[in-house]
Amino acid sequence: MTDRRGRIAGRGTAGALLAGLLLASACAAPDDGSAPDSTARGVRAVLDRRAAAVLHHDPDAYLSAVDPRATGLRTAQRRELDNLADVPLASWTYQLTDVREQGTDRVTADVRLRYRIAGYDAAPVSADRVLDLRRDGADGRWYIAGDRAAADGGGLLWQQGDVRVVRGRHSLVLGVGRTQEELRRIARTADRAVPAVSGAWPRQWAGRVLVLVPHTVEDMAGLLGAPAANYRGIAAVTTGRTGGGDRAPADRVIVNPQAYGMLSTPGQRIVLTHEFTHVATRADTSAATPTWLSEGFADWVAYRAERRTAVQAAPELAAAVRRGDLPAELPTDQDFGFAGDSARLAQAYEGGWLACELIADHWGEKKLLAFYRAVGGHSGRDGAVQQAMQGVLATTPQGFTAQWREFLRSLLG
Repeated sequence: MTDRRGRIAGRGTAGALLAGLLLASACAAPDDGSAPDSTARGVRAVLDRRAAAVLHHDPDAYLSAVDPRATGLRTAQRRELDNLADVPLASWTYQLTDVREQGTDRVTADVRLRYRIAGYDAAPVSADRVLDLRRDGADGRWYIAGDRAAADGGGLLWQQGDVRVVRGRHSLVLGVGRTQEELRRIARTADRAVPAVSGAWPRQWAGRVLVLVPHTVEDMAGLLGAPAANYRGIAAVTTGRTGGGDRAPADRVIVNPQAYGMLSTPGQRIVLTHEFTHVATRADTSAATPTWLSEGFADWVAYRAERRTAVQAAPELAAAVRRGDLPAELPTDQDFGFAGDSARLAQAYEGGWLACELIADHWGEKKLLAFYRAVGGHSGRDGAVQQAMQGVLATTPQGFTAQWREFLRSLLG
């Protein structure tokens, strides 16, 4: 299950060369045998050459797979390879999943790009692509004439421009259209946030993070395959596979440079600490984990070392409580929709944080960690919170909700 978790901006915060390559390139056969074997073999040969060229950073070999008549594509593909020059790739492979004939000597291929960032990805990250190919009548070889993202797929950072690379003690920051100094500042903030997460979450995790910084919020949305409007007020988003173990790809923390840049230094630290908590807790987060718990816990870790009152950290919820609009229930997953009302979204984050704060305050931090793990370890959403509350906190969801509402009233009223 792939998950996207984000941190809104302003909530209480208002304010290397290509080296060490594992030269592994391969292309699997189509899964359904929809094209003749000879066609599939020809397409696989093109993709094998292309993968090897990426890893060796060989422009001539890379372009030899592209249709000589597709001048615009050749220019774009050459630029894309140049943009990858400093990215520390460990592997780059293609899996051919389908080939559909489009007439004489033309096919469309569904391809899964699988790549690993050296030192970060324990397993490959996948990106689905659609390629148009043409067979040349003179030499009988197949050439790529078109390359685009699959219908539901996002873009790739190096397709957006030259990738600058900054290495921190606990981080690798890849940016496009951002200055080297800006990326260094993000790396320094990341290097402070990672130990803060480890101090709050004692379970083993990678202890290093991969941060992507695109040029604009539109580019951020392009990486996520979603409308830019969904992310304008979101300072950063973490993508990854819930329940991922030691062999899972590294999560990507994608920064919205506009929203992130408007934050104060403490605000930026809070945002990255929040996102890195999602990275650290990924193996213990599952479909059984409600969003109020995953987001609330990430905020609890982020605010744990900050000197902020509840009213400062939860201004939207405080305003609601003071006008007599005390929430009746814990936030639902739907309350956390990025495309919804911003005030409702802020209150959802704040309510989730204060639910975790209540557990830490009343039952203790160890109980909060045990509760989080118990919920995530349940076989499904139904009964997960109820059983964890009974087994870890010796309470019920109804009793906890009543206690949480009183907690809000006492802190924010």
